[in-house]
Amino acid sequence: MRTLLPGHGASRGSALGRARVRLPHALDVAEQRIAASEVAAELERLHQAVAATREEMHRLRQRLHGALVMEVGEFLDLHALLLDDPELLHGLDELIRTGRYSADYALRLQRDRLAAVFDGMDDPYLKSRMDDLDHVIGRIHAHLQKREADTAGVAGEILICDNVAPSELAQLQSQGVVAIVTAAGSALSHSAILARSLHLPLVVGTTHAWQHINDGDVLIVDGNTGEVVVNPDAADLREYRMRLRDAAKEERELGRLRSKPSRTRDGVDIALYANAESLDDAARAHALGASGIGLYRTEFLFLQRNELPDEEEQFRAYRDMVLGMSGRPVTIRTLDLGADKADRTGLTLSDEDNPALGLRGIRLSLASDGVFDTQLRAIARASAYGQVRILVPMVSSREEILLVRRRLKRVTAKLRKQGYEIAERLPLGAMIEVPAAAIALHSFVDAVDFLSIGTTDLVQYLLAADRNNEALGELYSPLHPGVIRLLRHIIGISTEHGIPVSVCGEIAGDPALAPLLLALGLTEFSLHPATLLELRRVIRNSDLSALRARAGKLLQARDRAGIERWLKATTS
Repeated sequence: MRTLLPGHGASRGSALGRARVRLPHALDVAEQRIAASEVAAELERLHQAVAATREEMHRLRQRLHGALVMEVGEFLDLHALLLDDPELLHGLDELIRTGRYSADYALRLQRDRLAAVFDGMDDPYLKSRMDDLDHVIGRIHAHLQKREADTAGVAGEILICDNVAPSELAQLQSQGVVAIVTAAGSALSHSAILARSLHLPLVVGTTHAWQHINDGDVLIVDGNTGEVVVNPDAADLREYRMRLRDAAKEERELGRLRSKPSRTRDGVDIALYANAESLDDAARAHALGASGIGLYRTEFLFLQRNELPDEEEQFRAYRDMVLGMSGRPVTIRTLDLGADKADRTGLTLSDEDNPALGLRGIRLSLASDGVFDTQLRAIARASAYGQVRILVPMVSSREEILLVRRRLKRVTAKLRKQGYEIAERLPLGAMIEVPAAAIALHSFVDAVDFLSIGTTDLVQYLLAADRNNEALGELYSPLHPGVIRLLRHIIGISTEHGIPVSVCGEIAGDPALAPLLLALGLTEFSLHPATLLELRRVIRNSDLSALRARAGKLLQARDRAGIERWLKATTS
């Protein structure tokens, strides 16, 4: 019987396939005791399962390349850290030794104990780490049962699950899963962002999936509308084939824009930069005609290892990125690590109560003199090979920028004295993601050469809403009037002082929001290469002067609905 299930489209695209239902994680293990003579063997069985899980994650980590190195690797690193957590491992051993429980039942008991600890935490971010712990425990349990972890898929299947971890996505796609439907989840989560970069259709919030979808059911998933059709009829199949034809036609049309300028109908050129983590990203950005790299994330150099990268390794990575852009500017963001990232080097604090508001970004760099000087030296040396700009994350005050500028001056002077070729000028910019920095921008705009607005964190901090917290629903939204007015404030001050400003957060790559940003005065976007051509098409179809003439009405909007009406009227 045909059934239409509503959800929320989190990653665009359509897919047709059979359902693979994965029930919510639960260790349904009966209590089982063992004899004293079996304890040693049971401990060995547990340790082998843990070792097999560790090796499984290591193999997956080694297969990552390009942008996935950071996007997925960060979560695999976190899972590896959880796997080595003495609280987890020691507790399991003790339950087997003293309680005489089987390894399977000990795993269930320890999982339940830790879940109670996580549930008692006040911090939403830390509480959400229980999902990661469940994922790790699920892998261990699979190895105890001598079966593959519950992430296997075959070509043509659509995974139906409660939620999906970012670390699973690349693996699932490589195994042939064509779409994912989750009962929970958010379109703003890390998983959703990664699914979009992988072009893997994802529908979240399909709350009635369990009641209506069975293993083997034929499904049509529409990641644009968020609709899932169970057991589609002939009309649904015709519509699906039409969508595929339309998508293929659109891809051909977008391909013709590779060599076209990003110029509005009234003749204004808009700069489209690319966000990058790897040389693969740089090559793709170059091929798509990006104006340069607007955000090169350097964290991946630190997240893949147990020790800090030295100057030479960093220099080679930065130099190769600069060479890969063939003279186009490359904006290198200094280290943006914190306790919310899976850092194995010991650089970040591991026990911060609120890592999102802790020692991260420029705060961590300024507290780690040797590490920061090494990175600045490597970036400065790379400037001999092309245009390089330095972007400082998590800036909250004028003092931080001045400290960085003085340190950069010392570093470059020493490098020149040592005989290195350094660019005459290294532009220094601030990433605006702390509301205080945005509000007080007048106080330090003269101390920077450019600005980049990190809307993903700015929106989160401004609205006091964790974007990964499903309980907050749509409270986290860039279409809040406060967000729109703050963006206008930042762009206005930058324009007034002749300082280039770009948006590098998630909204920069959303073609539907491009008219809004253009109306607010933005002329530089930095986005994932995956949506660059779509944004170029929107820009080429836009009349900038007409959009800016309507900016007043946009700023007068009193709620999200009013902003959405403005967008609809603009694009109709």
